Amino acid sequence: MILRMLLRTPAHDAPVPAAKGSRWRPMRRLMIWLRWILLRLFLLMALVVGFFGLINPPTTWTIVADSRNHSIKPRQWTDFEDIAPVMRRSVVAAEDANFCRHWGFDMIEIRRVIASGSSRGASTISQQTAKNVFLWQERSWSRKFLETVLTPLVEALWSKQRILEVYLNVAEFGPGIFGIHAAAREYFGTTPDMLTPVQSARLAAILPAPKLRSPQQASNRSRAIADGAATIARDGRADCL
Repeated sequence: MILRMLLRTPAHDAPVPAAKGSRWRPMRRLMIWLRWILLRLFLLMALVVGFFGLINPPTTWTIVADSRNHSIKPRQWTDFEDIAPVMRRSVVAAEDANFCRHWGFDMIEIRRVIASGSSRGASTISQQTAKNVFLWQERSWSRKFLETVLTPLVEALWSKQRILEVYLNVAEFGPGIFGIHAAAREYFGTTPDMLTPVQSARLAAILPAPKLRSPQQASNRSRAIADGAATIARDGRADCL
């Protein structure tokens, strides 16, 4: 009996069970580091977006990628005030009629697309600008996620006029043709400030598929865009332009 008592491990030497919360400490540490990294990535993105709100983007990933297959036509930046008002309205009517009224995502259009079961997108000009300036064209979940983060930043840090100005200066209007200045010159031998309603509607009509459509001939889409440009001018949806 005495021997057993001597051999028994003292209570203070017995292994102490791990505290319940200790198993979660590595996970908490990981979450703290993850928040730290994400916050700094967000701040970096905000800094880059703010920078290009003041400085014109010299090129884009899309232009660089397209230069491997086509000769890029000479580009020249065109300020917002030097783009014909009818051209501004035509692009908005064609691509994003509620551009002046949303905060980057057109929830009305998104709900309409979902309700109709359509496979077409509801991408706004703000989303397309974020994609064209900062991202790549190939569809992927990672690109869509970054676009979703960047779009509100673009809306918060840029004016509507700046968003449309940048969009029109980097948009693709045909193989090797980027920006409204190159498009006006190549297709109609004119400058962006001199574009007519018909020319503006035809240029806006090719934006969804610039490599497949030509602005040289009128189409049902270009005629609808011309009507749409006049409509948003009347009903106030072009007020920010």
